Amino acid sequence: MKAAVFHGAKDIRVENVADPTDVGEFDVLLKPYWCGVCGTDLHEYAMGPIVIPSSPHPLNGSTAPQILGHEFSAEIVDIGRGVTHLSPGQRVSVMPLLFCGVCYYCRRGLNHLCQKMACVGLSFAWGGIAELAIVPASHVSVLPDGVSDLQGALVEPGAVAAYGVDTAQVRPGDSVLITGAGPIGALASLYAASLGANVFISEVNPVRAALARSLDVGEVLDPTQLDVAAYLKDRNEGVGVDAVIECSGNERALNTAIAAVRSAGRVSQTGLHTRPAAIDPMVLSEHDITLSGTWCYPVTDWPRIVDLIARGRYPVEKVVSAQIAMEDVVDKGFETLLSPSGDQVKVLVNAR
Repeated sequence: MKAAVFHGAKDIRVENVADPTDVGEFDVLLKPYWCGVCGTDLHEYAMGPIVIPSSPHPLNGSTAPQILGHEFSAEIVDIGRGVTHLSPGQRVSVMPLLFCGVCYYCRRGLNHLCQKMACVGLSFAWGGIAELAIVPASHVSVLPDGVSDLQGALVEPGAVAAYGVDTAQVRPGDSVLITGAGPIGALASLYAASLGANVFISEVNPVRAALARSLDVGEVLDPTQLDVAAYLKDRNEGVGVDAVIECSGNERALNTAIAAVRSAGRVSQTGLHTRPAAIDPMVLSEHDITLSGTWCYPVTDWPRIVDLIARGRYPVEKVVSAQIAMEDVVDKGFETLLSPSGDQVKVLVNAR
């Protein structure tokens, strides 16, 4: 079968690999439909291996080369003999986090913080940018008729964005700043708006800013043209916004977030920083600001996110800027998304 395989930095090959054969007792064999290219995938391509293991992973023994893809929808082709709640032919979305179930965090229901965590498409035998894949049956959620195959591939990044907003405790009527309108920022904007928040989006990249405007969920601000924090204080009784979801992962945006949020407000650091960032902790103390990090999402969140999409409350498909064939995943996917002049925000790969 064809698959997009990571061999090393700047070395992803669409090549023939052996088909999966033995479906485990509690596994399902899938035929992937659509798979997103994630920021984590981009980091691996540019500088990896980072998350992809170079030596056997402690949870499952996986190692590079790695079939990529952890944001995907699929059709069930076959099921293991112990699987009773799923059937061949059903459409599903895959929750890719793999956890031990016995470590300190797993025993407390914090499986996304598992001390041996692995991930389908990053540290597992299979991934979603392939014609076939095997995953645990416990890690798929059936898609109702109201959710398309394409939307099903966006449940994973949708869950990341939702967790960021939920961590900031956003409520109806809150004013919320989203810093960065990449895929997660755009999804966070949609999710915050669905909660009834008054959304503002800060984005310097004109392509991403244009996509943010197309979402029609709130005002889009250019931080190179105005002082975002001062502007939002003027708009919100001189105190600032109730919450900020920081999705860009850069120092300037984080400091804007802290400056823009009101006293006793909440900042959720959802974008991943690839280098250290300096802040003034005294500002947090003086203004009683809560700064919280987020990592992935609760592993039980899939049914809720799928339901929000099905009811039209979370139109995740609006963030997709391109749909490409597997053969084009490097040139039209990774290279375009990493290029400073790239014209895409969220790229989905057709694995069929």
